[in-house]
Amino acid sequence: MSLGYAQKLSYKEDVGTVGMPEIFDSPHALDSKIEELAVMILRSKHLVAFTGAGISTSSGIPDFRGPKGVWTLQQAGKGIPDASLPFHRAMPSLTHMALVELERAGVLKFVISQNVDSLHLRSGIPREKLAELHGNSFMEVCSSCGKEYLRDFEIETIGLKETRRRCADNSCLAKLTDTVLDWEDALPAKEMDLAQNHCSAADLVLCLGTSLQITPACNFPFRCLKNGGRVVIVNLQSTPKDKKASLVIHGLVDKVMEAVMRILNYRIPPFVRIDFVHVSLSHSPRKKACVKWVLRIKSIHGPKATMPFLKSVEVAFPNRPDMKCDLLQEQPFVLKRQTTQRKSFKILLTLNLSEGCGSSFSQIEWPVNFQVKQKSLSLDRDKVLNELKGLAERESCCGQEVLLERNVESRSEFTAHAIVTNIVRYAKIEEVPENDDLITSVNGGAFTLKRSCEDGDNSEKSAKRSPR
Repeated sequence: MSLGYAQKLSYKEDVGTVGMPEIFDSPHALDSKIEELAVMILRSKHLVAFTGAGISTSSGIPDFRGPKGVWTLQQAGKGIPDASLPFHRAMPSLTHMALVELERAGVLKFVISQNVDSLHLRSGIPREKLAELHGNSFMEVCSSCGKEYLRDFEIETIGLKETRRRCADNSCLAKLTDTVLDWEDALPAKEMDLAQNHCSAADLVLCLGTSLQITPACNFPFRCLKNGGRVVIVNLQSTPKDKKASLVIHGLVDKVMEAVMRILNYRIPPFVRIDFVHVSLSHSPRKKACVKWVLRIKSIHGPKATMPFLKSVEVAFPNRPDMKCDLLQEQPFVLKRQTTQRKSFKILLTLNLSEGCGSSFSQIEWPVNFQVKQKSLSLDRDKVLNELKGLAERESCCGQEVLLERNVESRSEFTAHAIVTNIVRYAKIEEVPENDDLITSVNGGAFTLKRSCEDGDNSEKSAKRSPR
């Protein structure tokens, strides 16, 4: 939940029940329920996740209705609670990344989110497998062609209003709008239809961190009941829908999902955050063999977009001590110079990263020779980014940079760069050894859960999946 979003919402007196007490299952009951949930996930053919603000609290984003929730404190006259870090730097939680792994494994078929924090998309859930019922604070959409634009900054407005940017498609150029709903806005038809269809097809809907109070979204998970499906609720507070659920778990969603992933022997992948920057150099010939040039560092989202991950830029010339260095502190970052046209040089850009980034800086080196024209370059974006993520994960190093694209024109050159700004590692899931407390094995359509008892006597529970 975005704190900016809460402040931008129009006033509504009745926001439902807030300040509900937190409930924690006993350790024994929690373990038993987690095992039951793991079995249900293992047997499922069409698993759908339905998520609320509770899956983002460990990311530093306050929820709505908990003891320290946004609306709870507002009703008490205490204002908006503080976030633990800037909203645009919030990282996916363990639960977000567990869902990513389940989706990659083919277990999780679809995710329905009531959140506007963009963490599902940032974590790696494919857009086509995600319905964001209440919008996305970092998403703009073209009012004409429908093209979506995911930003690395929070959109200025909510309520489906026009923003100050336009569609990048030259054949369109229509105005963009935000995607976040205000109280009186109807759910987007496309997202709602996808959510309802997947809930109707589901044999298991896993509700994570949601109070299930906001209509009509709260009714979607229970569409699966008509076809014999089941609903599991994992939340710290009771919900109005608890009686309809097959299983209710009162515990921290991260703790529950970590244990479920261990039982199912799935690894929770690390999160590698990548931000993007555009660097351009334009020049024009001057008299006496001089050239006037302008260096610009700006967002890939356009000249009016800011880069909140970038604090300042130091410009140096490593092989030219005669050229003056500079420090750029205001966006868009611009440096204007005049030099001799015949002498080549290197520009070293030190990008000083903002608070919340895993590294304090990154560097880009740019060789400049006005006598030689560079060639345009367009790399396979997905391939390059995957290689960058893999390298960053192996070396556990932020600040790494890679060139994605170069576009060369007669008197200008534009480059797009990707920078690793965060790496977050979650609980390390190793293969479960045979003498562990709980073992899960899958063979064909059958699964077996074994428990090693304290007295050394093993009891065994087994069941078989229905034929596919």
